[in-house]
Order: sequence, then structure tokens, then C-alpha cells
Amino acid sequence: MKPSIFSPYPLNTDLAALLLRLAFGGLFVYHGYSKFAAYDQILPMFGDLIGIGSKLSFNLVIFAELGCGFLVLIGLLTRLAVIPIFIAMAVAFFMAHAKDTFQVKELPFLFLLLCLSIFVLGPGKYSLDGLLFRSKAKGHHKAAL
Repeated sequence: MKPSIFSPYPLNTDLAALLLRLAFGGLFVYHGYSKFAAYDQILPMFGDLIGIGSKLSFNLVIFAELGCGFLVLIGLLTRLAVIPIFIAMAVAFFMAHAKDTFQVKELPFLFLLLCLSIFVLGPGKYSLDGLLFRSKAKGHHKAAL
């Protein structure tokens, strides 16, 4: 019996993972590219919140948002790629916006939750990870049965 819209069971977790990855990764690629394109304008305003220098901090944020966002988007090394994004959003939520109201830091909070969801859910079969690890996954599913 296939799940229906009234069923508590997932209709298609792989499709859900794809949609989640595309939206999440796409947003981070967009934000990361915006920072990269306006590098010289943003860098002087970027704070050194974790004590490693503002330039290195800014470069790491661009790496997380643009580089890791792209990896999440295409579903390559997805669980590893979401970790730098999680760190960047944790710094944004707990440090950069520590004294702000929740409405101001709501987006980093939402991204933190989405990072956790993607990490737990994984990339799904409609991903490069799914394509690359398909034969290993088939062996794992057989062993699990």
C-alpha cells in the first residue's frame, strides 16, 4: 500500500531531500556569491568574532556559503559540506546577533535547523552522493534486510 496525503508515512523521502538540498544549497550559493562579488566592499565591515582575523573569517564564510552551499546543492559530500555552513550560522546566531531580537536572528536559526535536518536526512538518491555510492548503498540495504 502506497502512502497517501492522509498517511503519516513519507510520500518520497528522496524527493524531499532533493527539494530541501536545492532550496538550501541554492540560497547559500546566492548569499556566498553576493559576498564574493562585493568582497572589497564587505570586508572592511566584517567583524572578527572568533579571533582569527576579519579577512580569514570572511573568507571562511564565503567558503562555507558558496563552496559548501554548492556541494549541498549538487549533493556531493553533503553531510560534510553542511558542517561549515552550520558553524557559520552558529557564529551568526550566537555571536554576531547575540544581542539582537529573535526576529533579527531568525534566519540564521532557521538555517541551523535546516543544517541539522540535511545532516540527519542525508542527500537522498537524487544526488551525486547517491550516484557515486549507489553500489555500496545496495549492499548496505541487503545487509540491513
